[in-house]
This record gives sequence, structure tokens and C-alpha cells, in this order.
Amino acid sequence: MADHNELGRKGEEMAVEYLRLKEYEILELNYRYQKAEVDIIARRENLLIAAEVKTRSTPEFGNPQDFVKPKQIKQLVKAVNHYVEESGLDVEVRFDIIAIIKNKSGTRIEHIQDAFLYF
Repeated sequence: MADHNELGRKGEEMAVEYLRLKEYEILELNYRYQKAEVDIIARRENLLIAAEVKTRSTPEFGNPQDFVKPKQIKQLVKAVNHYVEESGLDVEVRFDIIAIIKNKSGTRIEHIQDAFLYF
């Protein structure tokens, strides 16, 4: 497995653990619909959270959250809408980004709630 794929997989594992520690219930991992993949779908009370995880080894070329592009956001919204309809849920939906920098110096996790409001 390529190093960047391994880093991404590890980042998703760290994000799941982070959310569990914050008392989120993990419902789905890597949920796919058409061309979109939602990294994590979680629930906390009556709020459904769709989390995009971005992991980098350095912020040298930009923060991890800077790599979530408008086309990807549009696909994620479509996928989560499908998930909600398919599951028959009546919940409010929030889109988050979990940005992770992981390298030899350590790990930094930033949880950006309502992230897509800023795009």
C-alpha cells in the first residue's frame, strides 16, 4: 500500500477514535453513493454528522481542510441526502471536516464543525 494511502487509512482510524471519545455513535464508515464516499457518518442525539477526514504529514502545502474542494462537497451532500432518505431518518445533518497532521513530531487533530458553511 502506498504511504499516502496508509496515512489516510490511519487518519480515518484516529478520527473514529476521536469521535467515539467525544460520545458520537459511528453509524457508517466509507459510505459510498454514486461517485461519492463519506468517510464517517456518525450520530449524536438527533444530529447526523457526515465527516470528511483529511490527513497530511505536513501543512507545508496547505492545511488538510484546504483539500476539500467544491465538487467533492457537492457529491458528499448528495450522498448524505441519499443515506438519510434510504435510512428513513428524521434528523438534522451537519457536515464536518476532521483535519489531521500526523508525522514524527506527533499528531494534531482539528475538528471543524459545520465546515461546509464556509465554502
